[in-house]
Amino acid sequence: MMTNSSERVIIPSIFKHIPQLVAGVSTRHGGKSIQAYQTLNLGLHTDDHPDMVQQNLSLFCADLGISTDTLARSYQIHGDVIWETKEPGYTSGYDAIIAHAPGIFAGVGIADCCPILLADPVRKTTAAIHAGWKGTVAQIVSKTASAMILQGSHPADILAYIGPCISLAHFEVGDEVAEQFEFKEKRGARWHVDLKASNEAQLRNAGISQIEISEFCTIENNDLFFSHRKEKGVTGRMLAIIGFR
Repeated sequence: MMTNSSERVIIPSIFKHIPQLVAGVSTRHGGKSIQAYQTLNLGLHTDDHPDMVQQNLSLFCADLGISTDTLARSYQIHGDVIWETKEPGYTSGYDAIIAHAPGIFAGVGIADCCPILLADPVRKTTAAIHAGWKGTVAQIVSKTASAMILQGSHPADILAYIGPCISLAHFEVGDEVAEQFEFKEKRGARWHVDLKASNEAQLRNAGISQIEISEFCTIENNDLFFSHRKEKGVTGRMLAIIGFR
């Protein structure tokens, strides 16, 4: 279950009781962008007008009560490299961000790939993870959880949210991809892969059991979310963010 704070953002229920924690996933509504990017495109590396993206980002952050200059984000490369930071900023080459200080809000862009948000309310540490099929196979969720645990977090203290992404029903892949996954089904002549189940397994294997899984599919719910696959690559991006005030 989730609570909408506005048409622009979905708030995971699992985090609602944690004081000073800010977490949310954007929708595609309530922004300024037009045409293929309408309306709340938060993707900096799309062909949308940069001014529109910045206006959208300001609207989204305002709904969450934070400033855009407190975000820690990266240009994502579908890898397994983690940025651990105590400062905001925008960098390149990372698909997971761990924020080790209050006032820093880790964020990842998505439009079919799986966003995973982690929070340790004891140590006030958070993480945002972008897990496409390549990152999932590379165990990026497991590696991020391990990095938090190495810094002193206890798995029992960590809460996790697996956000909207392409579902098993729609994630059709070739044999070369399917053979790398445990959670899959053969439907007709083609394999279908389950990103949510795959990343949930990584969380549970790390000892994390407090997990909320979004019911949304970016393809089935394309009226609410951008979908790179359904919209053939010309579309916007959502943003999933988390951090302590």
